[in-house]
Amino acid sequence: MFVEQKHGIALKMQLSKSEEELMNIVWKLKKAFMKDLLDAYPEPKPAITTVATLLKRMADKGFVAYKIIGRSREYYPLVKKKDYFSKHVNGLIKNFFNDSASQFASFFTQETNLSKSELEELKKLIDNEIKKK
Repeated sequence: MFVEQKHGIALKMQLSKSEEELMNIVWKLKKAFMKDLLDAYPEPKPAITTVATLLKRMADKGFVAYKIIGRSREYYPLVKKKDYFSKHVNGLIKNFFNDSASQFASFFTQETNLSKSELEELKKLIDNEIKKK
């Protein structure tokens, strides 16, 4: 979910799974024509009409825009990947972990089968954030 402010009203914007898959391609490519987007999909590739429909919905939601170059449209993201996913994580923490980051961290570290070295790396990241505060 992404919250956008329009005229002082917070709008909750969410991408479907297929829109999110396409959005990840747009983020990766930074700007792309339809052919570039289709080429970036794994097999089996979706139909061009499917991608066009997804792009239209994503543009209507304010996630992508395009420039017309010749007779083609060059698409680019309007929302940063980091911003979109931070909203998702914050919503997840709020809705499933009683707005408790420590409950989320406890679940994450226990249920994801992280190795000792991965846990140590997480600890370093947390220690660095503590030093910044």
